[in-house]
Amino acid sequence: MRVIVQRVKYSQVTVNGNIVGKIGRGLNLLVGVANTDTEAELDWMARKCLELRLFPADENNGGRWEKSVQEIGGELLVISQFTLYGDCRKGRRPSFDKSAAPESAKNLYDRFVDKLRQSGLKVETGEFGAMMQVSIENDGPVTLLLERDAS
Repeated sequence: MRVIVQRVKYSQVTVNGNIVGKIGRGLNLLVGVANTDTEAELDWMARKCLELRLFPADENNGGRWEKSVQEIGGELLVISQFTLYGDCRKGRRPSFDKSAAPESAKNLYDRFVDKLRQSGLKVETGEFGAMMQVSIENDGPVTLLLERDAS
């Protein structure tokens, strides 16, 4: 499983010109599911996204990152992104051999979102499999790649 974590002041996703998900301060999560992912990867990734200290203790000085999205009562926008498993090492067209099949990926993605919702935070999503336009105001900018391979 791969997740691009972006600390944001604002983020929204639209499908066919309609806003389907919108958050304020928190994390924008672009989620890629591998064909080998299991419940263990979902658990680890949800916990990591919720507990990673990416926010300063004092908003005014932008100092040391000491608080998680949970601790600040932030919001999450979770967007499926199978292209995170695109392999561009050969040829001119990405290979998606490591991406989970759509039905399996949707099931795992939905379960990942459910795990995040158990935190009690506001969790919004995009529309799985749709062409989406994502707008963010990246805070920092802070952008990290989290990865967990099936053991």
